Amino acid sequence: MFRTGCCERFPHRRSTTADRISRRSRAGCWRRPPAPGLPVTLLADSFTTYTEPTIGRAAVELLELAGYRVRLAAGGCCGRSSLSKGLLDDARRKAAALVSSLAGEDSPIVGCEPSCLLTLRDETLSLLPDDARARNVAGRVRQVEEMVTAAIDAGDLRLTEDSWVAGRRILFHGHCHQKADVGTAATVALLQRIPGARVVELDAGCCGMAGSFGFDAEHYDLSMTIGEDRLFPAVRAEPTETVIAATGVSCRQQIAHGTQRRAHHPLELALAAVRR
Repeated sequence: MFRTGCCERFPHRRSTTADRISRRSRAGCWRRPPAPGLPVTLLADSFTTYTEPTIGRAAVELLELAGYRVRLAAGGCCGRSSLSKGLLDDARRKAAALVSSLAGEDSPIVGCEPSCLLTLRDETLSLLPDDARARNVAGRVRQVEEMVTAAIDAGDLRLTEDSWVAGRRILFHGHCHQKADVGTAATVALLQRIPGARVVELDAGCCGMAGSFGFDAEHYDLSMTIGEDRLFPAVRAEPTETVIAATGVSCRQQIAHGTQRRAHHPLELALAAVRR
């Protein structure tokens, strides 16, 4: 959706989406040579791969610094986008292809985009109810924040008190899919490990983007109205020194479009705080 022609297809969001898209944004840009350690599979979801590959690179670097051997899984779309549009047959085909590429191992599966990762442990099972491989994949899904936080607590990752994010107020907005499925405790815990950080979790409901909903011209006004209900005013009320964080790509795009403030993925902030 974002790879080409975004300005032409979504002119009402011209200033905050297509102009920030990296033209080098393929999974290979954040693929690194294998490192020693326990294996972990990182889902190269379409959104991270094609719109914000720096977040994928941050995930790889954090996991490798924590001692894991990262396998990048770029086996295609999870089917979440098709499912949200009611394209069940297409979603089922995509889910089956991705499950096939992920099955046969026992390493944890983590990811950067909550909706894509959590689809593997929920909707994929509904799309493929008789597929033992789908159950295997679902059982291996873990939140990457949990693994990074555990490495910090074990002393495998050391954070520094002199990073640009240390000591800052961090306003965190959780992704709706994440809040409904597993909650935000793991993400908040990771942000709280940043030395001196004052983490405030925003209770603002949905950002209004809701996947691709807010990109549709006929839904744009409603999308922005939802954002203006609580999220946008809360972000605007923060001083410029406050760091805005959000786990969902749609949430980050909506915050940028509605407030002209950049929202960071928590993994980017954690990496910025790591002592090198």
